[in-house]
Amino acid sequence: MYLKINVIAGAKRDKIEQVSADHFNITVRAKAEQNLANKSVVRLVAIHLNIPASRIRIVNGHHSPSKMLSVRESDGN
Repeated sequence: MYLKINVIAGAKRDKIEQVSADHFNITVRAKAEQNLANKSVVRLVAIHLNIPASRIRIVNGHHSPSKMLSVRESDGN
């Protein structure tokens, strides 16, 4: 499953807003430096979907506020 994410880094608090089934607006306190904001985004999406963060990866938009995330169905141990 793919998710479209719009991110605002350096906000006052972490917040996730689901716009549609596969589109989220996310604000994170972490700054967009040293991959900190991306890690916060993955953590927030994992908490929201109630899945481990290891099942989520950023496939597009590593250096952009608009991101595409891939969510695997299972860990595939």
